[in-house]
Amino acid sequence: MLIQRASDIASSEITPEDLYHSRREFIKTASALLGIAAAGTIAPGCTPNVGASPEPQAKKLGPYDTAEKANSFDDITHYNNYYEFGVDKSDPEKNSKKFQPKPWTVKVEGMCNKPGSYSFDDLIKGITVEDRIYRMRCVEAWSMVIPWQGVPLADVMKKLEPTSSAKYVEFKTLLDPNQYPEQRRSLFKVLDWPYFEGLRLDEATNPLALFATGLYGKPLPNQNGAPLRLITPWKYGFKGIKAIVNIRFTDKQPLNTWQQQAPNEYGFYANVNPKVDHPRWSQAQERRIGEFFKRPTLPFNGYSEQVARMYEGMDLRKNF
Repeated sequence: MLIQRASDIASSEITPEDLYHSRREFIKTASALLGIAAAGTIAPGCTPNVGASPEPQAKKLGPYDTAEKANSFDDITHYNNYYEFGVDKSDPEKNSKKFQPKPWTVKVEGMCNKPGSYSFDDLIKGITVEDRIYRMRCVEAWSMVIPWQGVPLADVMKKLEPTSSAKYVEFKTLLDPNQYPEQRRSLFKVLDWPYFEGLRLDEATNPLALFATGLYGKPLPNQNGAPLRLITPWKYGFKGIKAIVNIRFTDKQPLNTWQQQAPNEYGFYANVNPKVDHPRWSQAQERRIGEFFKRPTLPFNGYSEQVARMYEGMDLRKNF
């Protein structure tokens, strides 16, 4: 299947949040900014009503960015799946306010030359934080476009030096019933805790794979997985494990939490494939948050050019 590359348009058409202070920020003239501020017309999360103000200048998109319009900061931070904080989309924002993402330690173990316990800062030390505008496609058939900040996962893998025997990497999220209300539940548990996820090493070192540490130029909010979240944009969103505290290298394919929970519905690979329906709903279309009409789902979420070669010869109807 041929997937057209995103057109190279100005990031001013992508970013809805005014004054996004990052490499894609809106660069307005000084006189326009002073005039707007004096008039009090800038409100958080809103596009300023500036009438005939000059068009914002913008920097060119990066090589991994989508040119689609990003969802607002409010969308991204108030519509979440994070079951440790509750099952409703609004629960993570409401129930994560007291979560403590600092200090943070990640334990690294298994088949690597640099095992040990790393502070958050030490884990990403020396790795350049990058901005990436990615599509996010949920297995529930909704989607967003999110401007993440983070470090390439390939650089973290290189730093930890997996051995030649390692074929996979497993991630584990925090287990802390004091901070996660759903982990305190003894009856009618949503999932078995803690949450696990895994990738093949070639997936983990693909240039698109990211350890997200922020969004919209701000530190990653608690409800979005602070302080460290996995982003693999060609896969369904449940692969985006949050609040990572453990990285383990192994030669055996690890289970992931949803695969363990419902193996007939969720596979290890979780590559976005519109031709493979979820047993209970179609994956052929998706609903972009903020839009009324559905849109066709793209194979590999539109990232075929960057990732399809990793799955050559595989039956993607089975390895979903």
